[in-house]
Amino acid sequence: MRIDQSGPAVTPVLAAAVRVQAEQICEEHLQRERLLQAGLVPSRTALFVGPPGVGKTLVAKWMAQHLGLPLLVLDLSSVMSSFLGRTGGNIRRVLDYAKASPSVLLLDELDTVAKRRDDGAEVGELKRLVTVLLQEIDDWPATSLLLAATNHAGLLDPAVWRRFDAVLDFPLPDEEQLCQALDQYCEKEADREVLAVVAKVLRSQDSSFADAQRLASAARRRAVLSEVPVADALLDSCGQQVRHLSFPERVRFAMELVQADHMSQRRVCELTGVSRDTIRDRLRRQTEQK
Repeated sequence: MRIDQSGPAVTPVLAAAVRVQAEQICEEHLQRERLLQAGLVPSRTALFVGPPGVGKTLVAKWMAQHLGLPLLVLDLSSVMSSFLGRTGGNIRRVLDYAKASPSVLLLDELDTVAKRRDDGAEVGELKRLVTVLLQEIDDWPATSLLLAATNHAGLLDPAVWRRFDAVLDFPLPDEEQLCQALDQYCEKEADREVLAVVAKVLRSQDSSFADAQRLASAARRRAVLSEVPVADALLDSCGQQVRHLSFPERVRFAMELVQADHMSQRRVCELTGVSRDTIRDRLRRQTEQK
């Protein structure tokens, strides 16, 4: 287990539904006394579900800092002992530590431990470990917040889902969310029009926030070393990804960029490797079909 002591979390870019749920849970803990007076308790546990790189860990950090509580992170894949009997004791000790004082505990890669107990491939000891984990979740105090994250929701035991007060489903980001995230990652050093183009490329490849951050970081390093604007470095890096697409996909993407009117036909040609003659021919056909 580690205690997250990194700097302030950047306000995460989230789907509206996820943001509403995260803020609601935080508000419940900040207003705990009002709930207790009404005979209610705040949400004690929440399950974060979604593919890698969509912000699950970042949201846990943001919630902990919003609540003014330490964030404890336990990567369950790292505590799986070769002697399974020890793993249950390890998890109990960590959870007891987190219960001792108000905190936010993130159980990462929950599916490593909380697998379906009807999976015939799993040994009996691991199935008993799931039971231990469920008991600990049931006993979690309202003074702390237990978060769990998984990239593989289908592997979880059905009983696990029922134990959590809230389930937050993190989808892959859309173009607007990618654009907002890129603006953060580039520290506002690139024009909105450029970010919109890059976001469109990333979305066409089902990219995550983590993918966008890697692309932006690489572009900023390239901009410094080559002494070029971040926007140019970002477009060049983006173009390298586009040119790995098949020719029909590049033509389709080039047409989307031209019609979105974010850049000139010449720049679209440079970015996608599709000739201006091809673009003009497609535009002519579309006009004739109308």
